[in-house]
Amino acid sequence: MAAVLANPIARRLLRIPPSYFVFIVLLATLWIARPNMLNLNIMGIFVRQIVPLGILVLGQLVVMRVKSIDLSGGGIILLINYFISSGTFPGASMPFFVVLALATGLVIGLFNGFMIGNRRVSAVIVTLAVSIILVGLVQFLSSGNPPGDVPKLFNDLYNTKFLSVPTPVLFWVLLTASVWLLLSRTIFGRYVASVGENAEAAHFSGVPVQRTVILAHTLAGLIAAIAALVQTGSIAVGSVRMGAFLRGAMFCAAVRGDDGARHRRARQAHRAGRHHPRRGDLLRSARAKPLI
Repeated sequence: MAAVLANPIARRLLRIPPSYFVFIVLLATLWIARPNMLNLNIMGIFVRQIVPLGILVLGQLVVMRVKSIDLSGGGIILLINYFISSGTFPGASMPFFVVLALATGLVIGLFNGFMIGNRRVSAVIVTLAVSIILVGLVQFLSSGNPPGDVPKLFNDLYNTKFLSVPTPVLFWVLLTASVWLLLSRTIFGRYVASVGENAEAAHFSGVPVQRTVILAHTLAGLIAAIAALVQTGSIAVGSVRMGAFLRGAMFCAAVRGDDGARHRRARQAHRAGRHHPRRGDLLRSARAKPLI
């Protein structure tokens, strides 16, 4: 066993998060059982359909970096879908719906952040309660029936392509790159990393912990609103049932994505401990204290 662990290839494989191996096994199983499902056209349709979920996961990853969680994304999507498809704003233009959706996401995200970062309420309780309230509100306003059709322009934009690449997929890639740049190249990203490592140490280092948590949740609400616009263009009709599915799928995907980040942080602590034992102990003790 020691000889295997001493092999550089084996050490590199052990550094890969287990979720990636599970994904490869599932992909191989699909290739064996249903090889026709790996057709490029079918995979293209599948990738385009998961764009709203992929966008929603970006917001979840931001709040998870500050040791929090946001379960209100499904409710935000459901409410915005109702606004667009119910006819509540007859004759409204697409820019109006876009501004309304973004404002809705910002307000709900700001409320979540204030309750979690300032009032110190459990993130699970707050965001789950908000999601339940939003779903219940849509059910009440629609009497449990699908609201109606979405303006045709939403679906037309969703089905466009740029250089043979579906526009929603390209938008998802650009948004992912923007979030990555925000978290890795800005002061806010450094604040998020500091709060996620140890909120108490970040506070004594001068990091605005409460403001960082509030901004993280506000950003998650804004990203959920963007996902709502894409999802509404995808299905092209009103819905009263898609919120619960997206909430569960979003959480599972975000946990899988955060798995890689946790492995990277663990490797950093290991390397720091190997070269600077005292610093490694400090890093490991810092990561042991969650924010919420």
